[in-house]
Amino acid sequence: MNIVVCLKQVPKKDSILRIGADQKWIDERDLSYEMSEADAYALEEALRQKEKHGGEVIVISSGPERVRQSIKEALAKGADRAIHLTDPLFNSGDPAVIARALAGALKNEKFDLIFTGLQSDDYGFAQVGLILAEMLGLPSATIVMEVQPEDSGVRVKRELESGWFQWVKLPMPALLTIQSGINQLRYATLKGIMAAKKKEIKEVKAADIGFTESDAISAQSIQRAYFPEKTKRTEIIEGKPAEAAAKLMEKLRFDARVF
Repeated sequence: MNIVVCLKQVPKKDSILRIGADQKWIDERDLSYEMSEADAYALEEALRQKEKHGGEVIVISSGPERVRQSIKEALAKGADRAIHLTDPLFNSGDPAVIARALAGALKNEKFDLIFTGLQSDDYGFAQVGLILAEMLGLPSATIVMEVQPEDSGVRVKRELESGWFQWVKLPMPALLTIQSGINQLRYATLKGIMAAKKKEIKEVKAADIGFTESDAISAQSIQRAYFPEKTKRTEIIEGKPAEAAAKLMEKLRFDARVF
């Protein structure tokens, strides 16, 4: 069974965040990075499936040179090879642009399953996996907590609201977005770290997959990034009890939106 795992490198959770001068995103100059948590669980699940059913695990990631750190970590944990999308045209926060680049790089790959994390730790859109499945014409399932490959497809357990779960069966190839906590993460061993140095990391440029400037046009943009503004305001409602109660209900319903 061949499994592709989509990885994203994000700022570490304990990073000190500062808003950039343009107020569009955080200042990245002093940040350190790590693999997004849900993607780490997706990688772990892929490695466990490989250990049970054989095949190979291919990791794919997009971004600058620093992304190779997370790619090498995945290879050290047991992934067989990697694809690194390195062109600046790929550097977008738009889920559709990212999915388009991933789809172009994977169109000639042979795989049974694609795993992505449920959502990234930075933007948290939870959209790249679903858009990628649509672009590749694959069935998909989200918020997956358990994966059971079968002869005729794959059976997955999905997390729903209020403590409910749902079992779904899909034909393969398919794409699954993996929930954090699906398994216990492993650490890279010294043997794995040494072996990772000999594993292939294929670099992909925009021209290699026919990705043009028009493909990199984002359909959305961040207007302003800012820290939550803490404010406190007290308003006294005066009048007769019935009138005050009516005004209070109106404010709770339309201003506070608690009803």
